[in-house]
Amino acid sequence: MFKKFDEKESVSGTQQLKSSVQKGIRTKLLELYPTLESYIDDILPKKDAFRIVKCHDHVEILVNSAGDLLFFRQREGPWMPTLRLLHKYPFFLPLEQVDKGAIRFVLSGANIMCPGLTSPGAKMTPVPKNTVVAIMAEGKQHALAVGITSLSTEDISKVNKGVGVENIHYLNDGLWQMKPVK
Repeated sequence: MFKKFDEKESVSGTQQLKSSVQKGIRTKLLELYPTLESYIDDILPKKDAFRIVKCHDHVEILVNSAGDLLFFRQREGPWMPTLRLLHKYPFFLPLEQVDKGAIRFVLSGANIMCPGLTSPGAKMTPVPKNTVVAIMAEGKQHALAVGITSLSTEDISKVNKGVGVENIHYLNDGLWQMKPVK
């Protein structure tokens, strides 16, 4: 999604959010990520003014008053954390770990294949299909990508062929390199 994302060309405008919309987004985020409950006031303070950065391909990025990119979504899909936010709060997404051989492919934007999730260096957290997950790498501390599971982890183990997780946002892509929005 953010492979050819360029801040100057892709951003079409920003919009200040009404407090009712902010409350709706907060509620939705707590629904999606229940483990975020005790940290939601740090991430989305009630008194802070939030903005939506509208981009091409129906991408929306939630930005706080300091301009930090927090969450993004495409069309009316689920809100997903940016990697910068995920590095601060690494526990709120289920973790799927790939083996060392998959790292360079994931960092170039490739989807995560089932064999990369079932090999000896890999680990999977049991999740259903269409779950937002953090992609970790064997021997690394921080997440290298955010993705959505194409199959449940049970099916990934059974099938062991094809795409297991769709890579949405990865280290050094256009969203990672985007500067805070003033």
